[in-house]
Amino acid sequence: QVQLVESGGGLVQAGGALRLSCAASGRLFSNLAMGWFRQAPGKEREFVAGISWNGGGTVYGVSVKGRFTISRDNAKNTVFLQMNSLKPEDTAVYYCNTGAWRGTYYSGNYWGQGTQVTVSS
Repeated sequence: QVQLVESGGGLVQAGGALRLSCAASGRLFSNLAMGWFRQAPGKEREFVAGISWNGGGTVYGVSVKGRFTISRDNAKNTVFLQMNSLKPEDTAVYYCNTGAWRGTYYSGNYWGQGTQVTVSS
C-alpha cells in the first residue's frame, strides 16, 4: 500500500513557473518508479513525466519536454515536478503515480488526490 500526497499547485501567469511535490508513504519509496500525469476538463489523463527508482532514467511527454523537469529525493520520499515556461494549455489537475521502469515509465495502481494548476493568459 502506498499513499501519495501532491502539493504546490496554484494560479500562475503564462510564462511563469511552479514546482509540484509528491510525498509518498507506505512501501519503500526508493524502490519505486514515479510519474506525473495531468487531466484537463473534458480530456483524458495525459502522461507528463516519469523517473526511475534511482533517478537515473527520466522520460517526458511530448507537450512538456524541454519545459518540465522531474526529480526525486529518496531521503525525503518525495518526487518533484519543476514546471517552467507555463502555458494556458498546461492548466489541469496534476496527479502523482507509482509505477515501473523498464526503459521508460509504466503507470501503476496508486494515485494521489491531485493538485490543481491553472495558467492564465
